[in-house]
Amino acid sequence: MSQPASEMSDGVPLIFELGQKGRANRYFEDAKPLETYLPPSVLREELPLPENSELDVVRHYTRLSQRTFGIDVGFYPLGSCTMKYNPRVNDAIAARREFAELHPYTPDELAQGALQVMYELERSLSSLFGMAAFSLNPSAGAHAELAALLIAKKYFKDRGETHRDKVIVPDTAHGTNPASAAMCGFHVISLPSDSRGRVSVEEIRKVLGPDTAVCMMTNPNTLGLFEEQIAQIAAEVHAAGGLMYYDGANANAIMGYTRPGDMGFDLMHLNTHKTFTIPHGGGGAGHGPLGVAAYLVDYLPTPVVVARDGEFALEFDRPKSIGPMRSFWSNFAHAVRALAYLYANGEAGLKRVSQLAVLNANYLRVKVAEFLETPYPETCRHEFVASAQRLKKEHGVRALDLAKALLDRGYMAPTIYFPLIVPESLMIEPTETESKETLDDFAAALHGIVETAKTNPQELFDAPTATVVGRVDETRAARQPDLRWRA
Repeated sequence: MSQPASEMSDGVPLIFELGQKGRANRYFEDAKPLETYLPPSVLREELPLPENSELDVVRHYTRLSQRTFGIDVGFYPLGSCTMKYNPRVNDAIAARREFAELHPYTPDELAQGALQVMYELERSLSSLFGMAAFSLNPSAGAHAELAALLIAKKYFKDRGETHRDKVIVPDTAHGTNPASAAMCGFHVISLPSDSRGRVSVEEIRKVLGPDTAVCMMTNPNTLGLFEEQIAQIAAEVHAAGGLMYYDGANANAIMGYTRPGDMGFDLMHLNTHKTFTIPHGGGGAGHGPLGVAAYLVDYLPTPVVVARDGEFALEFDRPKSIGPMRSFWSNFAHAVRALAYLYANGEAGLKRVSQLAVLNANYLRVKVAEFLETPYPETCRHEFVASAQRLKKEHGVRALDLAKALLDRGYMAPTIYFPLIVPESLMIEPTETESKETLDDFAAALHGIVETAKTNPQELFDAPTATVVGRVDETRAARQPDLRWRA
């Protein structure tokens, strides 16, 4: 919810309120009328922009940036989003003028370095995750999910199996999975997990049939648990004539140890913007490469980079392709960052990333289990789920209240109320980049909040009190969002 400056806790004015007519800097002579460049039919009658001096603008946005929480400021245990620290060298490489200033319409013969980056990233990802090929075209993970399901739809159409219109989605999947399936016109079948938080072969057999198109799975799933029967599940889906889709959002838990292709998956996506570099939700573009098994390569989104006679080229002519998913070729700067991360770590380094992600998650899980319920008390992978259900029942304190109180203590809150199968859930992912001291401090802070819930719950109901904006009306913010400034 937007909020007038007078209502903000420290009176920070809006940029519109700072301006005064005629105050804007005038370094250049007035330009020609806009009608010189654009037809009147596309011009606004007025554009009420504030007039500010450069100094006022710089100070205003610098103050706002200092109030923004990010991975450079503190611990960000946002479950399933992998908000880890990423080496600045990757940004430096992506910002090199040879990459940053390359026009997307540059002829292939003059863009060999950029095409080589894309080719080597595609080959590296294929090797690391056991797929025949990847397309770097999709813009993010959910975008690649959509592309994968479009491939499945076209594949079954080519086979004359248009009756296959069911997509199986476990209740531990990411929320974008059923959304992507529905957008492609598939009917979604929700599959309940068993008492151990996993998909059972017996349950999936009940929903498989001649109308099965795809089974979408995350492994490890959103509970942080590895699907131990994944090979048998894949065999059952394939026997029914369906395809297996792998949601690669949690890939930082398995790199170097197991590959989705070896598990039996036919399609998969990766979130290179969080697994390999650039925090998820960091304010920039995403990057969601889409991988496929050998018999689906011809369906990949175009263009793809190919190597011929020692040269690289963009290939567009693929008759079976579902076509481009976006303008231009990829979010190229992220491809540069991801390849730099891959080469800097190497095989041993990527395995070490997975080791530390799993170690940190289990270390924190055991500490949190001392004062909060952990519904699945076994070794997890990169993340785990705790629950405030008992606190809510005994003291009226919800997961939301714990999350708000963490903001007052200098931490970003973990993901709450997801996955939906755990009441009052907190999904916590420490990532591999955090130190033991940070995890100890976070556990101590969360423990202190839980104790406060038992003795003074009102303090948590009022939280946060140390942030620029206090607790908002969650219902009104969702139903009546006000995101625009009005004079």
